[in-house]
Amino acid sequence: MKRILITGINSYTGNALKEYLSQWPNEYETRTISLRGESWKSENFSRLDSVFHVAGIAHDSTKGSDKEAYYAVNSQLAYDTAHKAMNDGVRQFIFMSSSIVYGNQSGIITRDTQVNPSSYYGESKVRAENMLRSLESENFKVCILRCPMIYGRNCNGNYVLLSKIAQRLPAFPYVKNFRSMLYIKNMAEFVRLMIDDNAHGIFWPQNGIYSNTSMLVKMIADVHHHRMSLIRNLEGAVQFMSRFSGKIRKAFGSLAYDMSMSDYIHDYRAYTLSESISETESI
Repeated sequence: MKRILITGINSYTGNALKEYLSQWPNEYETRTISLRGESWKSENFSRLDSVFHVAGIAHDSTKGSDKEAYYAVNSQLAYDTAHKAMNDGVRQFIFMSSSIVYGNQSGIITRDTQVNPSSYYGESKVRAENMLRSLESENFKVCILRCPMIYGRNCNGNYVLLSKIAQRLPAFPYVKNFRSMLYIKNMAEFVRLMIDDNAHGIFWPQNGIYSNTSMLVKMIADVHHHRMSLIRNLEGAVQFMSRFSGKIRKAFGSLAYDMSMSDYIHDYRAYTLSESISETESI
């Protein structure tokens, strides 16, 4: 029986992992706690095998007033939690980082690509990674997941906007781009394998194929039986508008991990892109 503590009671990824592992009630025991306040520090972690740390400030910002909050919650709190876990005898600490640590880069990210955060959120993740790795030892494994955009049923963020567009617009521009994405259940399976293997190091999980924004929107529309046409020869117009809109630039730009970075000794991609969209959009 593996005993896992999930930090962050309102975390989308944390709650998804807990639900996913409930399929194996005789193999995994999960518990979720809040890290607000000081009461968590009196918790006994000694019976745990792994801590899945997803508590933190999730939104991105470059406002100066947010800097200390990001560092306090996303960096220092992660370190304090890991330090307690280590002292209590937990064997593994899994930290949910993000592709945001690479900043505003575009194209293909490889193992040699250096982190280059462009916001306090990204900086806080990099700082947390470095602090956590300083704790690693033979008896305390640190596992860092630099996930791309995670999506699934009841998710938040940019995917929700694309889904609304797909269900309402009669047409959408076709642009040749590629992006790494990670379906929530593929993520949960990856974490399950990390726990089973007591893995450590930096990992870059993603779906088995890249996503194209235009085809993704069309796929969502088809699931809802909504007729939508993809209009070609608009790439120039989209590129022009992206100069003035970060949202357009992000939606139609290309940013992906080299697929070889995301391979693992076990197959964690239980769902194809098509299957994941069907499940996400089903009512």
